[in-house]
Amino acid sequence: AMRRREVYATSGPRIAVRTFAGLNLVASGFDQASFPDNLAADVVPMGGEIQGAQSGDQFTLMIEASADPRGAYLDRVQVVKGWIDKAGKTHEQVFDVAWSGDRKPVAGKLPSVGDTVDVATATYKNNIGAAALTTVWTDPAFDPAISSFYYLRVLEIPTPSWPAFDAVRYKLKLPPEVRVKSQECAYTSPIWYTPNQNLGKS
Repeated sequence: AMRRREVYATSGPRIAVRTFAGLNLVASGFDQASFPDNLAADVVPMGGEIQGAQSGDQFTLMIEASADPRGAYLDRVQVVKGWIDKAGKTHEQVFDVAWSGDRKPVAGKLPSVGDTVDVATATYKNNIGAAALTTVWTDPAFDPAISSFYYLRVLEIPTPSWPAFDAVRYKLKLPPEVRVKSQECAYTSPIWYTPNQNLGKS
């Protein structure tokens, strides 16, 4: 897996996440018992590379994330896309692609999941968030002529930070600048897209 770059990391919790990329994927693959073995040979997991899309092709990610069974529920899944445009300028954009509850983006921004943290006892409740999130996401601005990369960021609901736990255990009063809440997360390896060298040339 390390050699294939098919790896991901978390900030601590045992969040599980996997993603597959391909051109023009459909959501029906999730519904089959043979998933992911039923995916086409040219579909790649995290760490893989997609090459040579044609005009009209769509870059698609199939995404699954599960909360730590003994930890906090999930807030959202984000796709982080990076690319270099034809003028050589670098760009990065973050997309909220799956989230818990019935929240709807407002002016392109997803509202907060909420906060159940009780700092006085360093506890939280899993009555917000989701145990698992899945989606099939298609890049709305995919350009087959531009190199790009995509990776996932999975966010938990807010939980007490380690200083908050220590403050309760040792009966400490923390200074105001100490962060007492955090949102733990997971990050996947990127998936890279490389265009045909002659695409877009006359």
